[in-house]
Amino acid sequence: MALFQKLYQLKTSQFIPAPMDEVWEYFSAPENLQTITPDYMGFEITSKSGDKMYPGMIITYLVSPVMNIKMRWATEITQVKHQEYFIDEQRFGPYNLWHHQHHFKEMDGGVLMNDIVHYGIPFGPIGQLANTLFVKKQLREIFDYRIKAVEKRWPGEIKIEPSLTFL
Repeated sequence: MALFQKLYQLKTSQFIPAPMDEVWEYFSAPENLQTITPDYMGFEITSKSGDKMYPGMIITYLVSPVMNIKMRWATEITQVKHQEYFIDEQRFGPYNLWHHQHHFKEMDGGVLMNDIVHYGIPFGPIGQLANTLFVKKQLREIFDYRIKAVEKRWPGEIKIEPSLTFL
């Protein structure tokens, strides 16, 4: 089956008109993930640590990505460099692979946040078809929602237009 495995990439970029301390504090608190995820995803964090993010931290969720069917999802925070980046990787869930890099760069008047997501879908050619038909579209909607939620939380001058691209 490895012959048919395909790796996809999603990149986003967004300027946040807020101080680095505030932006980092918000995004490094796992409980805030729910506030930037669309309600229709049925996203619920099931691990309740209350801790700030650290390498090795496991976060578990319930999520309904398809037809309102609840699925369990677990990610591990594998790397953290304070106020620069953190990486989460799926340990089990809807993807064959989920590797999400969150990068933060202080700029004049705020923070540039860049995300790079690599993901793989199970089931070979069927998974590739699913990506074409709905997975890619759904990820676009989720990250578009996140961009809008962040703009609502930190309204202000947009120095750099948000971008979202698939490769």
